[in-house]
Amino acid sequence: MIKQDIVHHVIERTGLPRTKAEAAVDTVFEGLKEALAAGERIELRGFGVFSVRARKTGIGRNPRTGTEVSITPGKAVRFKPGKELHTLTEGNGAKSSPAAS
Repeated sequence: MIKQDIVHHVIERTGLPRTKAEAAVDTVFEGLKEALAAGERIELRGFGVFSVRARKTGIGRNPRTGTEVSITPGKAVRFKPGKELHTLTEGNGAKSSPAAS
């Protein structure tokens, strides 16, 4: 799914004109980006939680030459699915139940 698919879904559900639906989706995404850039946690009930976590310094390897490369510390966005989203993915065979055998 890409952003235009989300815009199309908003148009179908709300009947908004394309320009207003695009503006609404863009506004939501901009708000999410700004909050994450500020280090805030975003919790969407029933969907999941986005958070920014520090990434440690480490040593990696260049796959072509095999030489060691220093990995600088930074920040990474993490996503933890909510209970409802998690149960949707479990139902599609993502995890097998030990009780089923």
